[in-house]
Amino acid sequence: MESGLGGGVYRSEGNVEKKPATYADLEALPETVIGELIDGVLHVSPRPAPRHSLAASVLGGELMGPFYKGRGGPGGWFILFEPELHLSGGNVLVPDLAGWRRERMSEIPSGGGCTIVPDWVCEVLSPSTSRLDRFAKQPIYGREGVKNLWLIDPKIRTLEVWRLEGAGYQKIAQHEGRAKVRAEPFEAIELELGFLWDAG
Repeated sequence: MESGLGGGVYRSEGNVEKKPATYADLEALPETVIGELIDGVLHVSPRPAPRHSLAASVLGGELMGPFYKGRGGPGGWFILFEPELHLSGGNVLVPDLAGWRRERMSEIPSGGGCTIVPDWVCEVLSPSTSRLDRFAKQPIYGREGVKNLWLIDPKIRTLEVWRLEGAGYQKIAQHEGRAKVRAEPFEAIELELGFLWDAG
């Protein structure tokens, strides 16, 4: 059994027959890491670094007023930080942010995870999770029908905006640096990307 905390996995080696990881394996992890089940494999990542957390926190704050509370925007959304998504095939994913239109999810689930597929997901990329987010999780979001996906990279200061078209995602925009942008599905407001990267 091997463990890796840099976006690694727990897996069996040698001649031992591999058994799919289960939710019990997730529950056994320490709170200092994030665990996800992807196609029967347990992926373990470290908690986000400060710049990663800043980008996610600022973005969530910018969206909560207009889209959750309806202050300066249309309202009509639930926006959650690091929700545990229980998806088909036993997949359990934890995006940095996810959003649901209230006509699809009228109230926050009372249990430990969300079984309703989000309308929007945002992953904040880091060196340890970038490949997992792009090549393992993104296809699952597409299969599940998540209409909009954002990929944010605080290191190179970019926001990629993806839209589900048929069976896969199409990148419809990429914004960089300190640009002021209107990005689907939250184009009702203007986001200043500089606030995602800079603490002051």
